[in-house]
Amino acid sequence: MSETNSRPAAGARIVLRDVTKTYPGQAGPAVDSFSMDIAPGELIMFVGPSGCGKTTTMKMINRIIEPTSGSITIDGEDVLSLDPNELRRRIGYVIQQIGLFPHMTIAENISVVPKLLSWDKKRTRDRVEELLAVVELDPKTYAARYPRQLSGGQQQRVGVARALAADPPVMLMDEPFGATDPITREKLQTEFLRLQEKLSKTIVFVTHDFDEAVRLGDRIAVLSERSQIEQFDTPANILANPANDYVSQFVGHGAALKRLGLIPVNQATLGPAVPVRGAIEVGINDSLRNALDLLVLSGGTPVAVVDAHGRVVGSIDIERISAVLGAEIVPSALTGARP
Repeated sequence: MSETNSRPAAGARIVLRDVTKTYPGQAGPAVDSFSMDIAPGELIMFVGPSGCGKTTTMKMINRIIEPTSGSITIDGEDVLSLDPNELRRRIGYVIQQIGLFPHMTIAENISVVPKLLSWDKKRTRDRVEELLAVVELDPKTYAARYPRQLSGGQQQRVGVARALAADPPVMLMDEPFGATDPITREKLQTEFLRLQEKLSKTIVFVTHDFDEAVRLGDRIAVLSERSQIEQFDTPANILANPANDYVSQFVGHGAALKRLGLIPVNQATLGPAVPVRGAIEVGINDSLRNALDLLVLSGGTPVAVVDAHGRVVGSIDIERISAVLGAEIVPSALTGARP
């Protein structure tokens, strides 16, 4: 994910202060004194084990779950002072089960919130077509179809489009890609990053998948029981400096390899540009992790680095990748598999 301050901020600031949720009959709170500041346009990942309170915390932002105490503001406005239904129309919400209405067409599904906001037919139709194009579903092909006629990945894209319908500054996403197969999941993550780069919404995204958190997030909140924040930092900083043993367990093995996925090839000192017919090539803006994968395929032979026009501008090898991470990647990595 690119740095937050490199994008125009289209989202809203979210501030949670000492937010607590206690359910009747429970010995302790499900969420205990949770505090966080989220900058406009920032994509925040909540990651933690099942039952730690991460989904409960997120759902208190749009009051699907009502806080027991504490305060939540969006651009300085107290969400607890708003009508809950009005609040939810101003916050996009995407869940793993997608929740499309099976008896409605795709266009009708995306139109739900605009109709509640009394948009006229032309404005609504134009917005539906615009959003289908944004999520790369041809309006002429898909607008009149029903959810059952779409693949799981296509339905998930429609779910994102529906959440964006009224152009909300804030989006909440609860394991949105969790029900998809690994290939579809990776494609959806790539599309989602492309969308966020363009739209810069403020997003709170719940996942149990630390690798997904690293790939997508501007910052990651690693949560333990009762939504206690064990570490809240950028993916690169968490991978390089886990705050404690609990966070280290989430990072798992291969932290150096995960860090490579965050670093573009252009951050390395490149070797000489030696064009070779049929040589394996990596883009200069691709990640060093991609470069390492190609080095595995090449058997360790340096890989040509090309610019956006396909011109060879240098080469990269295992030693040059190692230098970026302080020699954490060693030649034996060439025999390893992608974790």
